[in-house]
Amino acid sequence: MIRILIADDEAMIRSALAALLRLEDDIDVVAECADGEAAVDLALRLEPDVCLLDLEMPGLDGVEVAERLRRTVASRCVVVTRHARPGVLRRALASGVAGFLPKSRGAEEVAQVIRRVAAGARYVDPEVAADALSDERSPLTDRELDVLRAGRRGQTTGQIARTLSLAPGTVRNHISTVLGKLQVATRQQAVLLAEERGWI
Repeated sequence: MIRILIADDEAMIRSALAALLRLEDDIDVVAECADGEAAVDLALRLEPDVCLLDLEMPGLDGVEVAERLRRTVASRCVVVTRHARPGVLRRALASGVAGFLPKSRGAEEVAQVIRRVAAGARYVDPEVAADALSDERSPLTDRELDVLRAGRRGQTTGQIARTLSLAPGTVRNHISTVLGKLQVATRQQAVLLAEERGWI
């Protein structure tokens, strides 16, 4: 029997998927929850074989949950998302996620992926994989990416400068260049774009 945990903040999707997966003879849904912190707590306590995690949840997202669990339990993680952006796929694979698929897939296909992952294989939805392979490379230099990384949580120019051992003026120049290259108006927009595309 494959023991699974389902974490999704959309109650109707979570309960419907759990009900459908419970119809499978070899799958046992041992827990359901609505956010990333609860998913970590339940996985640590129950040690399911597979954690089925929504990418976008309050608090920790599905990839962050997978990163935490990789260091503490043997559970394998499958991330599902409504918006399968290529950059997110790269981030997920780098964090040790064993499966990645869009929410548009049916319960039968999800069950098949759970079986493959529980058996030690990895699964990436072919359409998402194709998009990731064709995704553009970053136009930003390593130093410009460093500046975005150091400021991704809203740090001030001064804090970024201290983190990277740069002058505040140099940081401002890098930010200005980044905004021009990415054609966005704010540093926050630049960070979001870079995260979406998997550059940081």
